[in-house]
Amino acid sequence: MFQNLGELTLLFWRTLRELPACWRQRLKILDQFFEIGNASLLMVCILSFFIGGVIALLTGPVLAERGVATSIGGLVGIAICKELSPVMMSILIAGRIGSAMTAEIGSMRVYQEIDALRTMNINPIHYLVLPRMIAITVAVPLLITFSVLVGWGGGALVAAGNPKINVSFPAFFENLRLVVHVSDVVTGLLKSLVFAIVIGLVACHQGLVTIGGPRGIGRSVTKSVVNCIVLIVILDYFLTRILL
Repeated sequence: MFQNLGELTLLFWRTLRELPACWRQRLKILDQFFEIGNASLLMVCILSFFIGGVIALLTGPVLAERGVATSIGGLVGIAICKELSPVMMSILIAGRIGSAMTAEIGSMRVYQEIDALRTMNINPIHYLVLPRMIAITVAVPLLITFSVLVGWGGGALVAAGNPKINVSFPAFFENLRLVVHVSDVVTGLLKSLVFAIVIGLVACHQGLVTIGGPRGIGRSVTKSVVNCIVLIVILDYFLTRILL
């Protein structure tokens, strides 16, 4: 465990050292960015819509029984932007994008393509890791922004359409506006930024240390996704504690 943390820290430092030369890899960065967006945006929106709807469905009747049904806007707004969207969408992206990164780099490692890069005096960190790290670091906060907006819409639709809640769209978003502040949204985006870095680091690291042929690639992909989820949940607690 501590060896993996040390290797991740070292990989992060080596990637930071390559940042001044990122302009040379701009086409690969854009390619990775659009690949992440195309692969994830639809799933992020669908999942966020139903998460917002479930929160409204569970909490709305309870609030209505106590005569504070209009408070559902703020409740859904805070839950989505500060916690559920950053965590749930990061886990989704770890499974969808992180696994793909690990498999791609891992196959290059197994079939000695990375050794060929070194033979040609091409730094694998600069050529493989840097574009993916920059792309996922930019893409995930943008995806989380879409997730928050769609989640709010899902919660508002359920609140307006469920007769046990019966809170109109204007009342829902008025309460959301009063309760949710810019700092709450920024908190969620900061979390998503940290989670994006973790996903990129873990995925690239597991790919670079892959050994053992196709079976080794499968093991690396599994470890990558599991490690990402564990780190996201652990870091979520500490980030929440710090950003309260």
